[in-house]
Amino acid sequence: MTNAILLVNLGTPDAPTTNAVRRYLAQFLGDRRVVDLPRWLWWPILHGVILRIRPARSARLYRAVWTERGSPLATGTADLAQAVATHIGSDWIVRDAMRYGNPGIDAVLEELAALDLRRLLVIPLFPQYSATTSASVFDAVTMELQQWRRVPEFRFVADYHLEPGYIDALAASVQAHWATHGRADRLMLSFHGIPQRYVRNGDPYQAQCVATAAALRTKLDVDDQYLMLCYQSRVGREPWLMPYTDLTLADLPKQGVRSIQLMCPGFAIDCLETLEEVAITNREVFEHAGGERYEYIPCLNDSADQVDFMAGLIARNGNGWISDPASSAT
Repeated sequence: MTNAILLVNLGTPDAPTTNAVRRYLAQFLGDRRVVDLPRWLWWPILHGVILRIRPARSARLYRAVWTERGSPLATGTADLAQAVATHIGSDWIVRDAMRYGNPGIDAVLEELAALDLRRLLVIPLFPQYSATTSASVFDAVTMELQQWRRVPEFRFVADYHLEPGYIDALAASVQAHWATHGRADRLMLSFHGIPQRYVRNGDPYQAQCVATAAALRTKLDVDDQYLMLCYQSRVGREPWLMPYTDLTLADLPKQGVRSIQLMCPGFAIDCLETLEEVAITNREVFEHAGGERYEYIPCLNDSADQVDFMAGLIARNGNGWISDPASSAT
């Protein structure tokens, strides 16, 4: 009998090539949770325009961050899962999976089924809940389980945006950076954006991003002028959550801000959006506008603070499963 933890991240192409990126984007952008437009409208745009143009450009960006081990998101998520497994011991099997791409949720769950899976705790690695991320993971997990004759007991962590261990880990990362590099004029938190329409329709993502930022301000004892909140990675023409990270960075030097430190609390693991968009492209935006010092503070990744926090999150959400004598029943 197996008790398992599934740590799920967004996904990544298998290689930094046009064909691999096209396959990945087709799966990602084909998810109704990500793009909720009617299929009759969205499908011609996706297959007739986007998948013909965007994969080659995205592949070049992926090549800029790809490592000898592969995709930073894939290897970083696997490293975190291994570190968590080592930390919590043998009562749990810990596996990582991707919502899009490999290792896929369905394949990992099938592997666990072969080990007589009885209890499953799923943790999407998205601190702030959005239907575009956490709910999509829920969809994929439950769609696979619907096909099983015997389904396991199932618990799902929808978000952890205000968990004390998460806020403490973010604060410790900033303070460690300050201890080495000193403070900049501003600290910016850049979260991945979503269309404003999604929030108007009830998605709590923006409110949770604001709550995370407020908790971190309190922990660091700074004000809302010093610690800024922005949103990155917008695409398309409809309005996304504002203020936009790149436009804000272009404007700050005009306000006399010459140095900035930036972190991405909505990403558990460094990926294309942090390593290329934030650490490289946005640096160029800030410096071109007259900024003089730009520092990116990495994601928590498999740091000891993140591993400790995840272990605590697992203990609370798996409460009663391991100590319950029924856990050994066949």
